[in-house]
Amino acid sequence: MNILNAVDQNKYKKDRVILHSDCNGFYASVECLHNPKLRNKPVAVSGDAENRHGIILAKNEIAKKYGVKTGEAIWQAKQKCPELETLSPHFDLYKRFSKMARRIYSDYTDRIESFGLDEAWLDVTHNIGKNGYETAIEINRRIKEELGITVSIGVSFNKIFAKFGSDYKKPDAITLITRDNYKDIVWNSPAEDLLYVGRATKKKLNKLGIYTIGDIANTPLGFLRKHLGKWGDLIYGFANGYDSSPVAHMNENSDVKSIGNSTTTPRDMKTFEDVKIVMYVLCDSVCRRMREQGFMSRTVGISVRDNELSSFTRQYTMDEYTNLTKDITTAAINLFKKSCKMQRPLRSIGVSVTDFVHDNIPHQMSILNNEERLMQNRELDKTIDRLKKRFGNYIVRPAVLIGDNGLSAFNPKDDHTVHPISYL
Repeated sequence: MNILNAVDQNKYKKDRVILHSDCNGFYASVECLHNPKLRNKPVAVSGDAENRHGIILAKNEIAKKYGVKTGEAIWQAKQKCPELETLSPHFDLYKRFSKMARRIYSDYTDRIESFGLDEAWLDVTHNIGKNGYETAIEINRRIKEELGITVSIGVSFNKIFAKFGSDYKKPDAITLITRDNYKDIVWNSPAEDLLYVGRATKKKLNKLGIYTIGDIANTPLGFLRKHLGKWGDLIYGFANGYDSSPVAHMNENSDVKSIGNSTTTPRDMKTFEDVKIVMYVLCDSVCRRMREQGFMSRTVGISVRDNELSSFTRQYTMDEYTNLTKDITTAAINLFKKSCKMQRPLRSIGVSVTDFVHDNIPHQMSILNNEERLMQNRELDKTIDRLKKRFGNYIVRPAVLIGDNGLSAFNPKDDHTVHPISYL
């Protein structure tokens, strides 16, 4: 186990004590636990290679030694490791292990905030009898003994540095980051190791001569704001340890900020008709999920990526809130028409909705709308939802989808990828 010794415990006790626990190679670790024959082999959990969703979602430590990386294509991973065992994900199993880990965390605090299935922040400031470092050691041991997997844990005075600490040493590690040592540990690390400094932001920073987290922290805020906008303020605060965001209570239901689905299509979309087919499927999924959760929205967003991996996102805000499939589909398609010239074939598309209100709020009738038609559309959507819930996703489909089953025969509502919950 890799452990950084505590420095100046008296000062440390004055701060909050935040842990970030990250289950190592979570999906792959759970698969190897359930299938002992895999334990001494390089293993990766991946998407569907035949439908071009073939990327590595998680890998075990053996695969990692071959250089296999999360997010790369299966064919790339197998070039590095021809013996790599690739498995389809079993999210129900991972959710069960995630819940078991949370039960262990709940023995130490009721402030537990998930960051995806495999990660969570814990506020143990008021944990009587143990400091954060001792609590981390005990959680690390219990996860290993009771669940059969390992965790890396960061211990710090805020969520950002705790998250950094859990990534700093892996696997099966505990890293303590205090006000006295964070400049030596965090500031000397590459800029992209800071939460929310992604590939695009890294490129922008590097062009500005900013390469480390310390460089971010020591760059004048006005300069970052000029080149990165509000994102400059965010990462400047993160790099300097100013984050004071609380860890949510374990029973808090975080506000839903967006509902969306995206897909990489089996073949490139070369015409608007291709795009229209995929848009219909995605919008149907998004609207069904919105109705299930009791929301209406008025802001529709699309994300588009072409076959050279150039991408963009656009949003459009409608005059009124709605959860009708017809309204959202029309808005998304019109937004695409205005935003994309299709100079190159497209590889993937996403649709999302934001800016929610609950669907039980009083509805103001308008003389500009055909209210009878709106009521008919609502009843139609409800009827189709019931049919699909009872008989499956493909029981009722728009005629536009019949022409190309290759593009339309996917079910994003039931098969959508489980993504980490956003920190922001």
